[in-house]
Amino acid sequence: MKKERWIEDEKLGHITITESSRARRLTFRVREGRLHATVPVGTPLLEINRVIQKLYPRLQQALAKQSQQLIDLNYRIETEFFKLHILQGERERFLARSELGEMQIIAPAQADFTDPELQTWLRKVILEALRRNAKIILPARLYMLAGKHGLTYHTAKINSSRGRWGSCSTQRDINLSCYLILLPSHLMDYVLLHELAHTQEMNHSPRFWALLNKLTDGKAEALRQELKQYKTDF
Repeated sequence: MKKERWIEDEKLGHITITESSRARRLTFRVREGRLHATVPVGTPLLEINRVIQKLYPRLQQALAKQSQQLIDLNYRIETEFFKLHILQGERERFLARSELGEMQIIAPAQADFTDPELQTWLRKVILEALRRNAKIILPARLYMLAGKHGLTYHTAKINSSRGRWGSCSTQRDINLSCYLILLPSHLMDYVLLHELAHTQEMNHSPRFWALLNKLTDGKAEALRQELKQYKTDF
């Protein structure tokens, strides 16, 4: 019988750990943009973390290779809170236009989308647009949900974390990944409520999950499982 655990790493994200009686050593695979580790039965987390740290650069490269789609004229982002279209124009240089909820990039006819430097630039300008949008959308939504459920927090900040959707400190400072605006609204709200629940319960104890379940009308576990289908990236 296989037993599953998981580790949350700031840069590698959610790592699913599966114990298998057939495993003789630790192996890692990338599936659907996430790391999966298969380990021998009884392998302690301390040993798993030691191997992860040893292989860290290779694991990051494997994730990047599997998760990053080529950004070209066929690339689209079509989500509830953010839309991106790349069009071909007659200009000799790229032009990026961004407003709340939408971005348009005009590419010159001779653009070579396989150029790594161009891909890096495109990701940079798209990320900047995501951050600008997130700074408008997320704090307002967090404030609304906190008021609705009678919860309070100290500050709300937006970052570009690819490892986690959000976090809450013991001082009730909430940090949110700008990639949240690529989620459907019900999952965005789930993450925000998750962090607000931490203002009352600073761990993942049964009391925390009971509170989050109350805040999500009994759907905490279903929403948590659905969120695993998404990743903090584009």
